[in-house]
Amino acid sequence: MDRRKNIRNIAIIAHVDHGKTTLVDAMLKQTQAARNLDQMGERILDSMDLERERGITIRAKNASVLYKGVKINIVDTPGHADFGGEVERTLRMADGVLLLVDAKEGPMPQTKFVLRKALELGLKAVVVVNKIDRQDAEAHNAVNKTFDLFVHLGAEHDILDFPIVFTSATAGTATLDLKKPGVDLKPLFETILQRIPAPKVNVKEPLQILVLALAYDTYKGKMGIGKISSGKISAGQKVAQIKTGGKVIPGEVSEILIYKGLKQESAERAEAGEIVAVAGLPEVAIGETIADFENPKQIPPVEVDQPTVQMTFSVNTSPFSGKEGNLVTSRQIRERLNRELETNVALRVEETDSPDSFLVSGRGELHLAILIEQMRREGFELLVSQPMVILHEENNQKFEPYELVAIDVPGEYQGTVIAECGARKGMLLSIEGTPSGDQHLEYDMPTRGVIGLKSALMTKTRGTAVANHVFNKYEPYQPELVLINEHGSLISYEPGTSTAYALDQAQERGTLFIGPGVPVYAGMVVGQNARDEDIEVNVCREKKLTNMRSKAADEAILLTPPLKMTLELALEYIGPDEQVEVTPKSIRIRKRILDSNDRRRVKKSAAPTA
Repeated sequence: MDRRKNIRNIAIIAHVDHGKTTLVDAMLKQTQAARNLDQMGERILDSMDLERERGITIRAKNASVLYKGVKINIVDTPGHADFGGEVERTLRMADGVLLLVDAKEGPMPQTKFVLRKALELGLKAVVVVNKIDRQDAEAHNAVNKTFDLFVHLGAEHDILDFPIVFTSATAGTATLDLKKPGVDLKPLFETILQRIPAPKVNVKEPLQILVLALAYDTYKGKMGIGKISSGKISAGQKVAQIKTGGKVIPGEVSEILIYKGLKQESAERAEAGEIVAVAGLPEVAIGETIADFENPKQIPPVEVDQPTVQMTFSVNTSPFSGKEGNLVTSRQIRERLNRELETNVALRVEETDSPDSFLVSGRGELHLAILIEQMRREGFELLVSQPMVILHEENNQKFEPYELVAIDVPGEYQGTVIAECGARKGMLLSIEGTPSGDQHLEYDMPTRGVIGLKSALMTKTRGTAVANHVFNKYEPYQPELVLINEHGSLISYEPGTSTAYALDQAQERGTLFIGPGVPVYAGMVVGQNARDEDIEVNVCREKKLTNMRSKAADEAILLTPPLKMTLELALEYIGPDEQVEVTPKSIRIRKRILDSNDRRRVKKSAAPTA
């Protein structure tokens, strides 16, 4: 089997916010991949609004650069483990990886996750220590920790001999020696050419392309994206589309596109080793093989880790239903979820006993929260239940998912974090000080304990704790871990519009989620009670007018700014009897049963009898 020396296929992998997309920006600009790159701003590949707002990569992207006559195809992968489905399949396009590590933080939980996936595929790695220009950077310490991580993951001896490049992605510089400051990214490009293997090709074998991503074009329709493993492909060629189950469907290629810079350009033909987008197969799906028409041979479909968290999506039944969104029916929600399944391989959707509800499973809270956020921006309204962990059963024994949790917190809150994680059955793996004076703690914790951990730490450490987590393994279920969402809610007693006068009295009970002038309905949660019990409050009451008015009394109303509930905070906050109402304009929390009398009857019937 030969190697195609004029191509390198690399994936850039790293933990969230370690600088992957910024480094890709610099690579594109220094190779002049497009004329107007400077006008495109920062994080060019982050094309989705959500990616730019959150500063994270959600969907894997393809691009290419040309250096010394060698085409370098780049796959920018997500750093968050909740989008691990994207990482697992897109790594199959690459022949090597650039592993980015922050010079201050070193390897983090998600670094371990993405590196493990790369090593499982036998990919060679180039370690890129980024952000060396930070004052608190400890580049050599980061290298040592990275080497330990490779050893811990069981890397082979040839993999352990990885090259190291030190970079500053924001400055667009790289160097192989910290004593010699870099001036551009040439050392990085040279290392890629020398140490990342060229793709193995066999042009004489029948055509094989494993579809690992999908794209859609208004004129070309759905396109399957993947690396040509063997053979050649050309426009107008007859091919066989092999479904994941083995069924063979004949088809014809209408167009082939290859990556040139940031764009896909039409090509008459392409050979093994190239990453291509194939148009003309309207029913193509991820995991299928595009093969030779006369001699179809299937490539084993990509395997993706199973979901760990599930929640129920249902039709919005609140009194405000249909006021802010135009996609509100179960049919529209079902079609949207089925459409998401085509590209989101780590997602699962199941029907329930109710025709208006769907059980949606994903890799984590963020994975599902991003889907919900995308749906609301498209005009959907829906109700979402409390996230629940998915349990597995083997040999009559229950198993639950565990996650690696890394927490950075000022030393004064170290005891608070240890107490909170201990209550959630977290096992402390390591604790060490950082150059900034913070404490870095790592835990092995059940996913049930991770749900709601961030919001609890935010409250108890006054917003100073930074937590990251990644799925690790399945372990025997711990029945002694009983995490009932112990909070009491302030519930609106009647419909109307909130007033400052009523909120002034309600805020004495706890923390408010709304301010004055907000429409509310009976059963809507308007705040968190200071005690672990629900209380109904009237937030719409107006001050009675009398002949005697006191200007000073009117001015005495001083409202504490309400806690703005984002989608993620709301999902972590709600209990088993609550739901999040999601609309294009609002995020509301409500009781599952809106009527207070009905809630009392249900609670009374569920109470144990003496």
